[in-house]
Amino acid sequence: MSEEKKRKRQDVKRVSRSKKILLALVGVLLTIILAIVVIGAKMYYDVKNTADDAYETVKRSGFEKRQVNLSEQDPFSILLLGVDTGALGRTEQGRSDTMMVATVNPSTDESLLVSLPRDTYAEIVGHNTQDKINHAYAFGGAAMSMDTVEKLLDIPISHYITINMEGIEALVDAVGGIEVNNPFEFTYEGTTFSKGNQQLDGELALKYSRMRYDDPNGDYGRQARQRQIISGIAKKVLSTKGLTNYQSILTTMGENVKTDLSFTDMRTLMGDYRAAFGDIKSDQMKGEGFMQDGVSYQRIDPTELKRVQDELKKQLE
Repeated sequence: MSEEKKRKRQDVKRVSRSKKILLALVGVLLTIILAIVVIGAKMYYDVKNTADDAYETVKRSGFEKRQVNLSEQDPFSILLLGVDTGALGRTEQGRSDTMMVATVNPSTDESLLVSLPRDTYAEIVGHNTQDKINHAYAFGGAAMSMDTVEKLLDIPISHYITINMEGIEALVDAVGGIEVNNPFEFTYEGTTFSKGNQQLDGELALKYSRMRYDDPNGDYGRQARQRQIISGIAKKVLSTKGLTNYQSILTTMGENVKTDLSFTDMRTLMGDYRAAFGDIKSDQMKGEGFMQDGVSYQRIDPTELKRVQDELKKQLE
């Protein structure tokens, strides 16, 4: 086996847990929607009200070119953004701390989830600058982030979901805490996280997700810890206890999640796209660090960029 193939296999294995983030951000609502079919009308209206609160359209030029017909089971893409508004007392627009692109194909019953380095040096579409890709959200919200990622990856981005870091803290508390397996001991903001399995409440989970500079894998290591937290939330939501706490979970989702997927879209995804969520392949776009004007960036090699582009285009047919 060539070194290139070995590297790709190791990269895919390293980020395999990232598939849970899709189930957490989309599946939290989809799972409860499925449950209400059995449980009854009150949950139905509670979920619908939450979906309505979370619904927020974006204005983008040429949007009709990106529209997909979910009722006809067209493959589509969605940008997943974890933003830092609300964390550490921030109240401004914030930046997209985590960026992932998911493609969902009901014809092949599979999905692909690609993590993007937040420090990727890219053209910020609509701002006429070259900057870190996560700055697009600070400059122009979800719409500019979608346009920027769309230009970089050369694929249509049809939908988005954002959740802020304060929402992560509240979600962890809403599900009663989570369990993570910490790969190494570290101290961050006065708290020491031991190596191995441990229970985290919302405040500790937020700290656990934010440490970066003492991680031997840098931002990639932080992304792995963020995926652990999302995985832990997803497991709790999918449990019986999660259903008993559905009201507090829905309240948190309504306050901290925004998406242009309507309640009708979510019901369609739960019914017609459900099989595709069962086979989610994961990947990580990787770059090389460089400094410019005293700022650290990630440069994506053209070969690596084309590899990711081709993967996503194949899924979108």
